[in-house]
Amino acid sequence: MTHTKPGIVFCHGIWADGSCFNKVIPTLQADGHQVIAAQYGLDTLAGDVATVRRTLGRVISPAILVGHSYGGSVITAAGMDDRVVGLVYIAALAPDADETSQGQQDKFPRTDVFSQIEAADGRVWMLPKGVEYFAGDLSEEEKKIVWATHFAPDVNLFNGKAGGTAWKSKPSWYIVAKNDRTVHPELERFAAKRMGATTYELESSHVPMLSKPDLVIDVIRTAAKAVQARHGRIETASSPVKRSADARG
Repeated sequence: MTHTKPGIVFCHGIWADGSCFNKVIPTLQADGHQVIAAQYGLDTLAGDVATVRRTLGRVISPAILVGHSYGGSVITAAGMDDRVVGLVYIAALAPDADETSQGQQDKFPRTDVFSQIEAADGRVWMLPKGVEYFAGDLSEEEKKIVWATHFAPDVNLFNGKAGGTAWKSKPSWYIVAKNDRTVHPELERFAAKRMGATTYELESSHVPMLSKPDLVIDVIRTAAKAVQARHGRIETASSPVKRSADARG
């Protein structure tokens, strides 16, 4: 069975899970992509990266990784997998091999959301008022759902190093959330520039996939078309990729 479009694996950030992509997944499925959201435990970076690598086996290869927030740290490491041919970052961290997620954030001003957190039972919880800084451009109803379903990370999650920096060798696209109060927009711009990403800036809170889903879909479509043009025909996940005669790397 021949498929013409790459697989897509979504990687969520902290205070979220795979359902945060529920406004973009149906359209991409309708476009003909095999899509899955990796559901990892936010216990360790290495463990989360391992989950993504396992999840890559459930979609067509080659595939694109899409990472939001801390998910950017995850795809930076997991993207070293040979099945990955492109990376899409959404308001995301993107540490180099010698950096941690926390270390990258420490180089920029502390954002408002971190005044609304509480460490308890070994996890970092977002207080109810914190959702305004996380997803402030959503409706009140949606903000309540975001908080009610938020998933707290291990207190040491941001101190891990997983090794590998996929954005150094694979094409990347980056969505900067201009009104972000969780990951600093200047950090996002720095990360995008350092990796040489094709960059888009949206008038959005930290969650553009929820507040501006159509624009996020457009960026993912652009990435998918670019890697498809580069890698030619795409076979089933268990079959080798057949590249066109003029395709490179």
